[in-house]
This record gives sequence, C-alpha cells and structure tokens, in this order.
Amino acid sequence: MLELKSARTGYLVERATVGESFYSFMPHPLPPKDFTLSQIHFDLLEKANRALGKLDSLSQLLPNVSLFIYWYVRKEAVLSSQIEGTQSSLSDLLLYEEKEVPSVPIEDVEEVSQYVAAVQYGLKRLNDGFPMSLRLIKEIHEVLLSTGRGSTKSPGEFRRSQNWIGGTRPGNARFVPPPPENILDLLSDLEKFLHDIPERTPTLIKAALSHVQFETIHPFLDGNGRLGRLLIILILCAENAIAAPTLYLSLYFKRHREIYYELLQTVRTEGKWEEWLEFFLEGVQITAEEAVSSASKILTVFAADRQKIEGLGRTAASALRIHELLQKKPIISVPMASKELNLSAPTVRNSIDKLNEIDLVKEITGKKRDRLFSYQSYLDILQAETEV
Repeated sequence: MLELKSARTGYLVERATVGESFYSFMPHPLPPKDFTLSQIHFDLLEKANRALGKLDSLSQLLPNVSLFIYWYVRKEAVLSSQIEGTQSSLSDLLLYEEKEVPSVPIEDVEEVSQYVAAVQYGLKRLNDGFPMSLRLIKEIHEVLLSTGRGSTKSPGEFRRSQNWIGGTRPGNARFVPPPPENILDLLSDLEKFLHDIPERTPTLIKAALSHVQFETIHPFLDGNGRLGRLLIILILCAENAIAAPTLYLSLYFKRHREIYYELLQTVRTEGKWEEWLEFFLEGVQITAEEAVSSASKILTVFAADRQKIEGLGRTAASALRIHELLQKKPIISVPMASKELNLSAPTVRNSIDKLNEIDLVKEITGKKRDRLFSYQSYLDILQAETEV
C-alpha cells in the first residue's frame, strides 16, 4: 500500500473491491502548495531556456529543418516507447516504414509508429489553432492507440474503471491512481493550469509539473506514459518555447529510468516537487545541447561525403541525387531509389556500388537479391542510444 509522508501533493481515499480494500491517490490541483524556487532552480531554468533557445535557433538556420524534425520526432517515439518496454530501434522503425520486415515483434514497431502519428496529429491541431485541451488529449490518445496492443483499451476515452501500477491488483499495487469518477474533475483542473489559471507559470515549469500530474491521474487504461511524455513536447510547442518538436527528452528519461520513476513516486508520497523540477530542467538542458551537437555532426558528415562524391567523375551527378535521398531515408533499396528519383535501376545500382567503394553506404542484408543499403555514418548519429 502507498504510504504518504506528506500530504503536500495529495491524499488517499479508501476504496473497496470484492474481498479487499485499498487506497487510491487523489492529487491536489496545480500549482503545488507552498511551491518555491531556490536559486538552484532559477539557475537551472536559465540554463535550460538558453539551451532550448540554441536548439530552436539552430533548427531555424538549418538548410532542411523538416529533415531534422522528421528524425527528432522518430527518435523521441522510439525512446519513449522503449521506456515502456518495447524492443524497437530506430532502424526497425525505418524498415517498417519502408514495408520491410523489422528484427523485432511487429507490435513493438507499430507502437512506435503510432507515437509518431500521434505527435504529428497533435502538432497539426495546435498549428491549426486548436487549444491545448482535454478534447485534444483524447484525440491524440485515440491516434496513439489506434492499432497494435493498446487498440482494445478504449482509445480516446477516459477510463471508467480503476487501474493500478505494479502488483497484480489494487490491494498490492505500488500505486493506485484516482478513482474513475474523479478523473474528469482532476483533468479539468489540469486544463486550467495549462491555461495559466489561477496564475501564469513559466513554460518549462508548467511542462514539468503537468507531466507528473498527468502520470498521477493516469486517465487512460493504456498509453499514459507515452502520452504524458508527448504532452511535454506539445506544451513547449504550444507556448512557442520551441518552434518545432526538436527536443527528445525521453533520451534523458531512458538513461535515468529508475530515478525518473522514483522521482514521480516521491513527488506523490513526500511532496518533493522541487527535486523533480531539478531533474527535469537538467534533462532539458542536457538533451537540448546534445541535439545541437548531433545536428552539427550530421551537417559535417553531409558536407564531407558530398565532397567525396563530387570526386567520382561521371557517376557523381546520379550519386549526389542518391546521397540526397539517403539523407531523408538512410536505408534504401535499388528499386525504391529508382522509383523515388526516376532513375533507371542500372544507374542506381552503379551509383550505389560507387558509394559502397568510398565507404559511404554498406549492404546490410547479406542477400543477393532485395538488398538494402544503409548510410551508416549518418544512421549511427541518428540512432545513438536508441538501441535496446
């Protein structure tokens, strides 16, 4: 049973099922009671905002910002799903998107693919002027669970039954979220907080507190963890803290998974909001700085490889076109490249052979037919720390 050392975050309500009683946790509305920021928090907030600003500035200066958004969204999708236990890597997702067979269970890759679709859906709705709201959260959840393992768990509908985390039943669970009849009121309070009621809250602090509150309410039967992390991205974009979803904070949560889950719990049991905020702001700063570094490495690789290709002679023109395609799709086949670029299969095959000779691509299937080629130096940067 959950034991509270502080009532700062919420309180317990006794409930009963057949044969046993248990306690559900009821969180207080945000902001937390007596919430104060120390100098440490102000320093961390400044560093995090500065790092986020650099990332946002870089994304607007890149020659093809849509390319980086494409990859950052997919990286966040892979990492967030891995936190929940899926085995899919970025390479698996790319193979799946190209109708190839991934190396992990198809359900894992479907889950990641639906996360990508949910991010894209949510951002489109925001860009079209739709506000952050419970309705939008439900719509995004419906997309997130539209196929795969969670598709039978009431996509797009707040739960009407009690759920729990850890254990085999509410009576021996690690944490029991609020009763279903309280969900709507609690989420309505969260919605008000997102709209700066009762007071304005700085964006990063709002994102940090809202994530914990959403995970604590646990309003759906499935997908709460992924949607709660997606909510962070949506808040940052909705409030123009970043112009595009270029922050993959799930990388930091995955690295520190045990601390991440423990801090979520200690906020509930001990009211340690300030410790959670330190962890969150450090994560924003570190992840933003690493995203800037990754983008710089990618641009350096592109420039160096383009220079190599320009020295190939007569095949340089077609090889450069394939290089541009590889930047969008770092795993290709001859038929796919031929169709995408409107080039003959022999021309594509010859160009890929030349790219292979200069170690720009490598064959990854070991087959004589239906071979796949990867832009490995680029892929290595993209999928850093996304391998299970």
